Amino acid sequence: QVQLVESGGGLVQAGGSLSLSCAASGRTFSNYALGWFRQAPGQEREFVAAVNRYGTSTYYADSVKGRFTISRDNARNTAFLQMNSLKPEDTAVYYCAAGPFPRTTRREYGYWGQGTRVTVSS
Repeated sequence: QVQLVESGGGLVQAGGSLSLSCAASGRTFSNYALGWFRQAPGQEREFVAAVNRYGTSTYYADSVKGRFTISRDNARNTAFLQMNSLKPEDTAVYYCAAGPFPRTTRREYGYWGQGTRVTVSS
C-alpha cells in the first residue's frame, strides 16, 4: 500500500558526501517509521539508520554513526539519508523501507524501495 522510490545514488570519492532521497506514494510517510538498509557485494542486507514517525528519534548502525544523518519531511512524503565522510566500505545498494516502528531488522518493515546504488572510490 506504500510505494517507495530511492534516488541520489552514484559514484563519489572517498571522503566525499552524498544525499539519498526516498519518495513515497500511495500512502504518506506520516504513519510510518522509516529505515535505510544497504547491501554490499557478497554481504547480507544490513541496517543503516532509522527514524520514527515524528522525526524526533533516530537510530544508526555503529559503522555509520557520526557520518550519516537520517531525516524526513512528512509534508513532502520524502525521507533522506545524508552521507558524509564516505568510505569505500560504504559501497552498496541502499534501500529505504517503511514500517510501524524504527527497528533494526528487515522483517519489521513491510514496504521497500527498489534501491539506489552508491559506489565510493578510494
